Amino acid sequence: MTGLNRATRRRLLQLPQISSVWEGDRRTLSTGMSIGSGELIDPGSAGSHSDGECILWVDGSQGVVRAMDVVPAETGHEAIVRTLLRAMEHPHNPSKPARPQKIVVRDRETLFYLRGVLQELEIVLDYVPELPLIDEIFRGFEDATEMRPPKLPPQFAEPLLEKAEELWQDAPWEILGDHQILEVELNRWDLGSVYVSVMGMLGMEYGILLYRSLDSLKQFRQRVLANESLEQMEEAFLGQDCLFLTYESDAAEEDSELEEEFDLMELVDADIKPVFGTLHPLEGIRSFLYDEEALSLLVILEALHRFMRQHRRKFEGDDFPPISSKYKIPIPDSTEEATHSISVKVSTLPEVSAELFALVSDDEEESFFPVIRDDLVPEHSFLSLGVMPWEMVGRMRSQVSHHQGGSPTESGEGLPVILIQTSRPKAKSMVEEIQEAGGIKGICFNPGADPFVGDHYDLGLLQTANGELHLFGEFEEEDPTHIQARKKWEQRCKKTKGYCGLVVAKGLTGASRGNPDMKDMVALFEVRAISSEELGLGTLERKFAVDWV
Repeated sequence: MTGLNRATRRRLLQLPQISSVWEGDRRTLSTGMSIGSGELIDPGSAGSHSDGECILWVDGSQGVVRAMDVVPAETGHEAIVRTLLRAMEHPHNPSKPARPQKIVVRDRETLFYLRGVLQELEIVLDYVPELPLIDEIFRGFEDATEMRPPKLPPQFAEPLLEKAEELWQDAPWEILGDHQILEVELNRWDLGSVYVSVMGMLGMEYGILLYRSLDSLKQFRQRVLANESLEQMEEAFLGQDCLFLTYESDAAEEDSELEEEFDLMELVDADIKPVFGTLHPLEGIRSFLYDEEALSLLVILEALHRFMRQHRRKFEGDDFPPISSKYKIPIPDSTEEATHSISVKVSTLPEVSAELFALVSDDEEESFFPVIRDDLVPEHSFLSLGVMPWEMVGRMRSQVSHHQGGSPTESGEGLPVILIQTSRPKAKSMVEEIQEAGGIKGICFNPGADPFVGDHYDLGLLQTANGELHLFGEFEEEDPTHIQARKKWEQRCKKTKGYCGLVVAKGLTGASRGNPDMKDMVALFEVRAISSEELGLGTLERKFAVDWV
């Protein structure tokens, strides 16, 4: 069982303790129900987990929800503790940070887990067979789900899905960047022109954004490039005024073998499904369409399909010439429409596209920031900071399959090393990638920060000979175990006159896990220990990476 570290316990004990009884539980979401950001949302919305579980912590004395989260069903008990800590330190408004006097749960296994984790926090924990306030909240969720309108108006659902499939086959993201904007003049259903931004050239998210004004499009781009806080970014996202069509896949979520960042284009078409919706500064995000929105989107998609079919070749080689074409688009029979077709004009906007591209270029020139790669060290590797006796170093120099020599002074108890232990094929692949980069130039610990949540870290970095930086570890700045390990690391590096080592070993799942034998050693890199001052990067901050910048 993972316990709270001492710093966290001290922080929690400093919170005022209130004479309240909190209820905590996790419930399976019923079909069609999805919860996010503390509110009921559509299952198709970003961040929803319609097949997951909802974790709730409520103050039964005051009748308020303090924290809520939705997690995959297979997530362990750690998730309920994470939500509880948020309920204490960062509760939903209007609650204030506090510790409860008592916590009650209806699951005995959860109770035993919480007793182990929350000891020393002076909180009484108890079992009760029923949680009336949480029961009432979930009944409200179910009632709201039953009243939710369909995602698409029934009379337009089938043709909209057909047009979405046509757009997927057209794949405009193969030839258009997100800054290459198309204008669609509609002049119907309270829409004059919409401005189309195509997402997907970077292979992160596929679809189109249909802005109702150029101002909304430009303002969002500017705010993204400003690298604002998480709260400001969320406000900027919800401040967009647009319709959208994106694509996702249930198959990818169900297949545990697929990586977290997979490319939808690698899946078969049958696994792809479209998601329609709208964003508005006053309405927020909505993943369903009303009649006029669905009808206008149906016409726009047909116009885009014809435009792409007619002019696709003109965009090859990153060209974006001025093009304009008119199309007569049929519309479904409707008692509100006197005609059965509409004239739609689709045009490229080269000047606007150049302006948006210049925003990105200027931002990159004015605020260069190094990219730290995190794909060199295999996931789930065993990592440790330690020391290797000089006798073992001597044996490794002659026996490992790959050795990068150095000139350490053989003083002190041994060579300070970073040990990365993984599986045999992953160790071999990692060493090959290092060799292709020219070897390791140095190892450094550099301060890092996450400005969105206020956390500070000690980042372990490998610098390869080609100048690239690779993250091998992210350690909490106040973790006492890491503080002690870093102190010893610095002392040992002084004795070796600034030299240290990287050891790559196999045997992750065997008996030698964490303590590899000589036969498990794959590579030894004897390199310089680089100070953060020498690296000259200052504090590295976590940055947003979005597909439409």
